[in-house]
Order: sequence, then C-alpha cells, then structure tokens
Amino acid sequence: MSGASGGEKRPPPNWILQHPAYQQMKDLQVGDSAQVHAAFLVYMDLTEVRRWKEVSCVKSPELQVVLLEAREKEGAPTLTILPLPAHQSVTHKSIRHVLDRGFPMLLCAVAADSTLVYQRMTDGLVTPDPPVGPFQDVGRRQHRKRRQQR
Repeated sequence: MSGASGGEKRPPPNWILQHPAYQQMKDLQVGDSAQVHAAFLVYMDLTEVRRWKEVSCVKSPELQVVLLEAREKEGAPTLTILPLPAHQSVTHKSIRHVLDRGFPMLLCAVAADSTLVYQRMTDGLVTPDPPVGPFQDVGRRQHRKRRQQR
C-alpha cells in the first residue's frame, strides 16, 4: 500500500542539524563533530530540562572544543561546561585550560545513548560537606564488643 500511490516518502530531516544552537556550534569550526554533537546534547539538557539561564557556546582555540557557559539560576555565578563524548579522554592540561578561564567548571561525559554525567571540577582539593542526618557514630570498639558477646 505505501509507495504505490505516488512519490516515495522521504525521511523527515534531522531536526538537530536544523537547530540554531547546533548551527552556531558548527560555525565555531572546532573540527570534531562528535564533540559538537555532545555539546549540543548538553546545551539541550541545560536549557530544556534543567532550565539554566544564559546558556551560550564559545570556542576554546587551545583545545579545539565547544565550551558552554551558563548560570544555574538568575544571579548565580557563571559556570563553564566542557562536554565530551564518553569515549574521548581528558587530560590535566585540558582541565587546566578550562579552569584558567576563571569560572567554576563542570565536566560532562556524554554516552553513546545520550546519557549525561556531570562532574564538578575544582582548582585543588575541596573538603566535602559533613553528612546531614540523624547518624550515630558507632566506633569499631563498640562493634567488636558486640561480636565478642555472641
């Protein structure tokens, strides 16, 4: 039945290639189409899912990648996001280049199935926040005594 009544149906155009943000990223001419695709997926997540503000793309000439700059909410500090396909390796030097831009940094690994994993990167070590909740500190001695009583 299909195709018998006239012209052949063409598949719909790939909407990603038509998107203005994707076109803007392509215009930066970084050369790595997988990284541009990863940057676009992160852009869409930040703008459409997480509703971040002032999301824009910039080229890193040293790294030849598309970086994103965004604010989590109005008045929040600007963050630099480095989107990378999960199979692509990252070096200390590339992280240093991004951190030297002067903004806090997020590294976003983009899997082949479009899963996104964000990791906050810092300049040096950061002490973690203490745990929150009704926790009791059960020391090793108390645990050992219970085992000996059994």
